[in-house]
Amino acid sequence: MSDALISIRNVSKTFDAGGHVVKALDDVSLDVERGSCMAIVGESGSGKSTLANIVLGIYPPSLGEVIFDGEPLPARRTKLNRRQIQLVQQNPLSSLNPKRTIGASLRLALDVHGIGERAQRRDMVRSLLEEVHLPPEFADRAPAALSGGQRQRVAIARALACQSELVVLDEPTSALDVLVQARVLKLLGELQPKRKLTYIFITHDLAVVRNIADRVAVFERGRIVETGPTQKLFENPQHPYTRGLIGAVPVITREEQALRASLSTEEHT
Repeated sequence: MSDALISIRNVSKTFDAGGHVVKALDDVSLDVERGSCMAIVGESGSGKSTLANIVLGIYPPSLGEVIFDGEPLPARRTKLNRRQIQLVQQNPLSSLNPKRTIGASLRLALDVHGIGERAQRRDMVRSLLEEVHLPPEFADRAPAALSGGQRQRVAIARALACQSELVVLDEPTSALDVLVQARVLKLLGELQPKRKLTYIFITHDLAVVRNIADRVAVFERGRIVETGPTQKLFENPQHPYTRGLIGAVPVITREEQALRASLSTEEHT
């Protein structure tokens, strides 16, 4: 890609599990273009969350490197790195301090990174809530008083508070019902061009992928088995594992129904 914000170069990751070496990632290379959404898909244990943790600096790679905006990321991330790359987790209730109000959690991100004048930060918190379509008065509420979808919007607002460039979304809709999922995905779609954001979207759900991703990388057992533009990958998957994942996606259109039928036929020939 011509304008990659982040590049993963020949990254491998091994863990010691009781004296046994487990390879979670095996020579993974991937470019994520600036302003795009790259979906990382695969079943549990495929390595997608390990990759997310390496991008975030939670794990160092065993081999390879991660390049952000043309510069290799250090194993110990700088304060600027942490501001530039933010995480939205699967369960926002566990990521929000239950003893802090929503406003205090958002204000903390502003205070830590010195964003805005101190006197302005209360108004900035309210603006952040409005940007994710929550009433400003939610600033005075505790996380437990909000619904799952509302808490996820707060988690997104906290990432925005840091004025991040890259947001890693780790299964951000899997704990939500279908209607709330759609609303959160729509919000993410609205924010991306407005904030000039780049997304890495970690998920096992290909039905979600086709609604938000520009490109998809399919992981199986720590390796990328297929990658490409979302529409092309859905219309003409090449790898058997990808074909199996797409074959399990709920059918919506006649074209998708025909593709699913053809995949099923091929599996039995």
